[in-house]
Amino acid sequence: MTNITIDERPLQVEDGITILEAAIRNGIDIPTLCFLKDINEEGGCRMCIVEVEGQRGFVTSCLTKVAEGMIVHTHTKAVQEARRNTLDLVLSNHHRECLTCIRHGNCELQRLAERFNIKEIYFEGELSERGIDDKSPSVVRDANKCILCKRCTATCKNIQGVSAIANNGRGFESRITPANGCSLADSNCVLCGQCIEACPVGALHEKENIDDVWKLIQDKNKFVVVQTAPAVRVALGEEFDMPIGTNCTGKMVTALRNIGFDKVFDTNTAADLTIMEEANEFVERIKNKGVLPMITSCSPGWVRFCEMNFPKQLPHLSTCKSPHQMFGAIIKSYYAKKLGIESENVAVVSVMPCVAKKYECIRPELEVDGIRDVDCVITTRELARMLKQANVDLAYLNDSKFDDPMGEASGAGAIFGTTGGVMEAAVRTAVETLEGKSIPQVEYKEVRGIKGIKEATLKVAGKDIRICVTSGLANARKVMEQIEAGESPYDFIEIMACPGGCVMGGGQPIKSAKLRMHVDVAELRKKAIYSIDEASTIRKSHENPVMKTLYAEFLEKPGSEIAHKYLHTTYSEKPLYQ
Repeated sequence: MTNITIDERPLQVEDGITILEAAIRNGIDIPTLCFLKDINEEGGCRMCIVEVEGQRGFVTSCLTKVAEGMIVHTHTKAVQEARRNTLDLVLSNHHRECLTCIRHGNCELQRLAERFNIKEIYFEGELSERGIDDKSPSVVRDANKCILCKRCTATCKNIQGVSAIANNGRGFESRITPANGCSLADSNCVLCGQCIEACPVGALHEKENIDDVWKLIQDKNKFVVVQTAPAVRVALGEEFDMPIGTNCTGKMVTALRNIGFDKVFDTNTAADLTIMEEANEFVERIKNKGVLPMITSCSPGWVRFCEMNFPKQLPHLSTCKSPHQMFGAIIKSYYAKKLGIESENVAVVSVMPCVAKKYECIRPELEVDGIRDVDCVITTRELARMLKQANVDLAYLNDSKFDDPMGEASGAGAIFGTTGGVMEAAVRTAVETLEGKSIPQVEYKEVRGIKGIKEATLKVAGKDIRICVTSGLANARKVMEQIEAGESPYDFIEIMACPGGCVMGGGQPIKSAKLRMHVDVAELRKKAIYSIDEASTIRKSHENPVMKTLYAEFLEKPGSEIAHKYLHTTYSEKPLYQ
């Protein structure tokens, strides 16, 4: 431990931590803007400056390590004035349409302006006109609101290993752009949306489809079905001031009915369907010496990353569509026929934690007989905005259940929302298929946890099955480079684009850097996901009675010709921009 003094408070703190960390752990609030824990720690914005006795000038608290006997002052007159000047300069070149900004009320710059009681801008000058890039199907980049904090570029480079955007130009001409100033649509962007989660202001946000969904709901000729991903229910409540990780499934279903959807279905059920097909595909590859390792294909950001960076390895991907796309195809065929409705008159809206799903639903491969699987995708954040538009406050609603006959899901379907969940769900079914008998074991904790790359060996039917789970595309790259070099030791790999899995998707509620310093958001949401599984009476996908009925009445068996028509897809090489 190290003895220091902050604002006349003697403290004992851990060796090697920064002044900022020491202050936070002891309830002392130092403002930050560019800082993002473990991602962007470069002291560029200068908002976190402090004075240290014996040192000339200011020091950045996010970079300066504590030292024995250090005396720190966090809010002297000089420090306050310097921070105020820094904030004025940032605001002087920021388009300040706060009331109409998508981040109004959840903007870190706005909070700092309020904190420093800024009523007017002292350094009013010429505003840069940088334009808006909205060509991407998933992400909108409003450069007029960019404050050059570089949190997005650090996330894209350090966490995702993509580097689709970077700082270009110098001084007043500095810009955060893709290479050569092109659109995100013409870059190496995989549309994961992690840059949106990192941005402190409204410079990056999802392409909004709220109006499209309202039009569908209001169209009297459309039968509109909505489905909700597993990760949405453990995050949506945060937009209505509920604690992080609150499971608000029942309230969410009620809310969706209240705003006009004809049927409310659970994508968890489709996750069970994915497992039926994916586990069967894996077993077939094992038995028939197919391409191994087999890699999951539920994450569209990951699929796009592979198509751009490792096109020769595409045969390793499972041919299964992602759960919501499978469900869309089933709703517009099997379910529509049950209701006596023409497929063309059924619209499917998916509520997803992921902005890459917006791109996925328009992929040309994802349709059957000319009918799109899914008509529209909105994020968790967009659903919250829709509910607020309709004066629906989630916190005050009663619980209700998903609609039948597609309403029942297993606990295995629920855990799809977190890293390791797809693998664990698949293993529960694949092991019993290979063993040819019921296995009491349900939980495979070897694949759980926050580690970037997890691996385990399972003994199944006298064979060693080597599995790997990874999240975050920088980690995925390491795993894929092993495969490309012919050195992969695995049989089955789960890859999710977003670190921590879908619970931390690019469409989830955005948390400030300050909160992320001391709250493990992923852990709280993940805990809620696993609690749904633990409370389920059915915890294996193949034991879900909905699956048994669906195969008996329509799909015949996993891997059948009709199953391939509706539930499987293909991939193709995408250009990698230099």
